[in-house]
Amino acid sequence: MARSINESGSSWVFPDGPLEEIASRCDVITAASLVGSCKFYHDSATQSVALPASQPFGMPCVLHTHQTEVPPAHNPFYRVHKFKQEGAQKDKQHDAKDRKGTLCQLTPLDRISSDAVIPDGGTGMWAGANGDWIALLGFPWNWELVNVYTGRRIPLPPISEFKSTPDKLVFESNDQHLQLLKIAICRVPTAASNYTSFSVLAIFNAAIAVLHCASSRWTVLDNQFLAYGYSDAIIHKGIVFAVTQTGEVYAWNQLSWGPLLISTAPIPPELDEQGRYNLGSWWLARSPDGSRLFLVHTWGVTDGRDYTGLVRILPAAATSEGRHGRTIRGYGKGLLGCEVYSMDTSQLMPPRPWRRIISLGSYSLFLGVNYPIIIPVEDGAEHDRPNMARSNSVYTSHHAVGLAYPPSPEICRFSLNSEDCTVGFQTNIRWTWRQVPLWLIPSFANARQWNLPSRHRLCRGGGDGHLEALTGDNIDLIAAHLDVTYTVRLAACSRELYDMISKDEGKMHHWDEPCLLMPPPAYWFDEHWDVARASRLHDTVYDLVPLDHPRRSVALPFMHDRKWLGANGDWIAAADHHEWCLVNVYTERHIPLPSLPDSKIRHSIVSSRPAYSFNWRPEIYLLKIVICQVPTKGGRYADYKLIALFDKTIFYLEGGGDWRMLEALTPAPDYPNYCDAIELRGHVFAVDETDGSTYFWDTANENLMLPFVIPPPVVDDQQYAWFLAPSADGKRLMIILTVNKIGIANAEVPPDIPYAANGLQLRQYPPVATYVFELDPLSTARAGDFLWRQVNSLSDHSLFLGLNYPIIANLKKRESKAPDGTLVPFMRKNCVYTAYRNIRYNQYPKILRCNLQPDEGETVGVISLPKDGWDSVRQAAMWFKPALNIARSVLPLKKQ
Repeated sequence: MARSINESGSSWVFPDGPLEEIASRCDVITAASLVGSCKFYHDSATQSVALPASQPFGMPCVLHTHQTEVPPAHNPFYRVHKFKQEGAQKDKQHDAKDRKGTLCQLTPLDRISSDAVIPDGGTGMWAGANGDWIALLGFPWNWELVNVYTGRRIPLPPISEFKSTPDKLVFESNDQHLQLLKIAICRVPTAASNYTSFSVLAIFNAAIAVLHCASSRWTVLDNQFLAYGYSDAIIHKGIVFAVTQTGEVYAWNQLSWGPLLISTAPIPPELDEQGRYNLGSWWLARSPDGSRLFLVHTWGVTDGRDYTGLVRILPAAATSEGRHGRTIRGYGKGLLGCEVYSMDTSQLMPPRPWRRIISLGSYSLFLGVNYPIIIPVEDGAEHDRPNMARSNSVYTSHHAVGLAYPPSPEICRFSLNSEDCTVGFQTNIRWTWRQVPLWLIPSFANARQWNLPSRHRLCRGGGDGHLEALTGDNIDLIAAHLDVTYTVRLAACSRELYDMISKDEGKMHHWDEPCLLMPPPAYWFDEHWDVARASRLHDTVYDLVPLDHPRRSVALPFMHDRKWLGANGDWIAAADHHEWCLVNVYTERHIPLPSLPDSKIRHSIVSSRPAYSFNWRPEIYLLKIVICQVPTKGGRYADYKLIALFDKTIFYLEGGGDWRMLEALTPAPDYPNYCDAIELRGHVFAVDETDGSTYFWDTANENLMLPFVIPPPVVDDQQYAWFLAPSADGKRLMIILTVNKIGIANAEVPPDIPYAANGLQLRQYPPVATYVFELDPLSTARAGDFLWRQVNSLSDHSLFLGLNYPIIANLKKRESKAPDGTLVPFMRKNCVYTAYRNIRYNQYPKILRCNLQPDEGETVGVISLPKDGWDSVRQAAMWFKPALNIARSVLPLKKQ
């Protein structure tokens, strides 16, 4: 695929091609929708080698509930799209307004689980699936067929003979209670029939109804011979076949005859004697060529019911192993089993006998609430272990919706090879799912048949195949699934895309607003690493959390086995065991930094507490790297200025040079105890945490003479946390001090207040003294009189301090106080926000918001990150302001 090239000829925008990069970072359902949006993308995806590796297209997956719903602002199906099309009338049936999606999980057999956002019907329950379609049940009689890729909905009429009850799965007919088991989508709707012709079976425990058209009525199939409840049903060669819970098979020809009992259960004598068939399930399917009817019997799987009087087989697992974030259990022979039978249904009067199937060849069957799937499966091995995906096997999930107890094991693989044992795994650990798991094969194979109206396509036109064919509405749809860095890369493809994304009408990204860059929640809790990583794209995806909006993801591939040491603008200072470097967040441009002078310092590896030692002094600790001036293209990326801040010394670096030590020459053991430093107007300033004294050196002097010392603005017995920052105009030095420790008397801990906007935990603490002072250090140095002036207000600005270079954000549109006196909105003007002061700051993680002009009794807002697991978190949270402007610097000179 063609790459996006900027004016300098580089290809940082999308290294593997635009479509592949975008689709690989969308969830699988949205990726398929994008691929099917126009012919160019479809053809490109069909020929792509990288795309199948990033998404489980064509693989049998278990679709099941995700524990977290998509927040409305993070939900591509939720927002109102303003479609525009000349001469088109509004189609209420397919209007995208108020479409809500559900975040689900797709669990491939031999991959980690991936996210999937599918259309939802509010409180709708999955009751069946076939191809691109699922059946949703609402109440009362709000039944629909929904295309998971396009969101097209086809309402199904109620069954007039049945009366609904408060339970959406229970109905009444002639004083008989009917339990709905599932809806079998035997023939899916197609564009050729204008989505009006299909075949659907509603399978109840004691009734079956068939529907062939949305505008027609259900036909209830009577069966006066039924003694036991139904288990499954399908349509084969125009005839409805149903199997009961004890294996009897009935047939109906709606035009002439029925019901007809064509067979009883073909149970082998050894199973009949032990009574194991009573614990089994019966399924119907079709042969791969569609010529024969399959009858499948699985036994040994329990579901927690009372089996008094029956021989109950307890499936004790013989072996277990962790694979792809789930536990696979193996069961010995005789515990669980499966038989497959075949019948030629061309003659039913009298019927031909069932024939036992010994092998399915290269095919495998996937049975559950979904319509039976039979596809060829390739055998393979992974790390010398057989894959879960195997040929000549039968896979089963739940046989009905609304089960009081889940089957155990929930997902089974029965091999027809006599030497293989049965294996199984669970999809939900706590059994608290909303939806029944079912089999789904994500695919864009039917994209040409979707034939959505043009106002519902992801892109209009698209004849030339450029990304500019995407509409603004669908840019929002794609951006909802892209992390921040790849959204910037999408904007850099062309001026049209930049304009669409910069408008951001869906408010998916909040550009130029300070956010918390931090590890994802899975890193904080006692969750196994493999399980935590299974829900992420890879282990270098972090969270970018706006203070009042849903959190976003940010992909930083360059952070693999690295630790960030500081940040400024688009650049991050990072270190691994071998080097320090600067890396651009968006372009991934890498600038190695020179080593510290060996004559002055001895290195050690970068750990959670990076330690170094002087050759002639005690051990020192690295606090952070201060990026005082970022590298620029105009300066050939060699115009940066850095400070390596240690607790007892400072090193200064200008691009193209070597590190220079800034001496203070304080007598031992009274070494300085630095806590922050910046560069301002050619001078380096560093504040001593002990008393607030500020040292500053003139960097223009090659010998870096002894520093001036600026006395602190406050002298008392209080312990302060000291920060340095430039003023908004960059001319004056500001010093910020807050009380180092906050808390409540008697060591009481205030309760956590969950903030639904971004998932953070907030707390309220008593007021904390916060002061801001400023001075012009150069003019006062010449006069020899250092007088700090207190700043009582930051006006429309707020300060964001921490591991990052100080951010002075203009928040003119924000309020300085909450109207109702609450903690939220958390982003306010005229406030000082402090995060982690350095990379080894291991105190209880708190992120503070202090108002410079608080009302009487106003509390301090605190973001409380989890205390448990803090020692295992490798990255300290810091402030980062996502910016879209970098995309403009690489845009093509002419519109594409």
